[in-house]
Amino acid sequence: MQNILGIDIGGSHITLAQVDAEKREIITSTYVREHVNSFDNKETIFSAWTSAIEKAADDLVKEDLLIGIAMPGPFDYENGISLMQQGKFIDIYQVNIKEELANRLSISSKQIHFVNDAAAFMEGEVFGGCVQGFKRVFGVTLGTGLGTTFYNGEFATDEDLWDSPFKDSIGEDYLATRWFVNRYEKLTGEKISGTKDLLDKPLEIQQKMFDEYADSFSDFIVKYVDHYKPEVLVIGGNIAKAYPHFEQRFIQNLIKNNINLQVKISAIFEDAAILGAASYALKKLI
Repeated sequence: MQNILGIDIGGSHITLAQVDAEKREIITSTYVREHVNSFDNKETIFSAWTSAIEKAADDLVKEDLLIGIAMPGPFDYENGISLMQQGKFIDIYQVNIKEELANRLSISSKQIHFVNDAAAFMEGEVFGGCVQGFKRVFGVTLGTGLGTTFYNGEFATDEDLWDSPFKDSIGEDYLATRWFVNRYEKLTGEKISGTKDLLDKPLEIQQKMFDEYADSFSDFIVKYVDHYKPEVLVIGGNIAKAYPHFEQRFIQNLIKNNINLQVKISAIFEDAAILGAASYALKKLI
């Protein structure tokens, strides 16, 4: 059996685990999550990443190890080079992460493969999640940001629609968590941190906001997603957990626009990127 590690790297963490390719699932006993500050210096970041990888791969033979890593962009995924110039990971801008990790882990750089984090979410859902067996899938992650990805039956790609023109701004301003924060404050003068807080508020304000959100989300699907002609839409991210509160209106809006689309909610959420990174590495091996 192939020894595979799936890794999800974000601005504040590295999360990883061994993956059982035959069962298409994470080996939970190997799960590691470590805090990593993306604003730290290069040495601190690489030391933390290397330490976490060695923990998760503790019992694996290094020569047989295959590593898939989900990374945010901008990034040169083929060569493993960070292109992030502002915000997170500034100190590793233009660093060849593939070679750096390979040297520190004493493995070949050919054993390491990178994939976009949005595409990894989709690869994971297709490999071991809620859309196994589908050939054309559009994925949306709704959380602190807006992620968009499309699976064409072979590979998932990052569609990068977060900053697409939408209403009087961009899509992410209406579909990410900050919309709930800003809209609630405008309506009530009070602050919430997101949908989880909103669910503790009076039903009337909940309904108003979820209706508005359903309208924006369906408008976005009509404008930017329908032309992909997906068989199914898969939704991930923290806002997806509140989907039952805006599902009916969202589906009704799609039907009004002659869009008959299956909708599935991620069952594996954060684990999707780990599974997806691992399955992408497997594809590259083949």
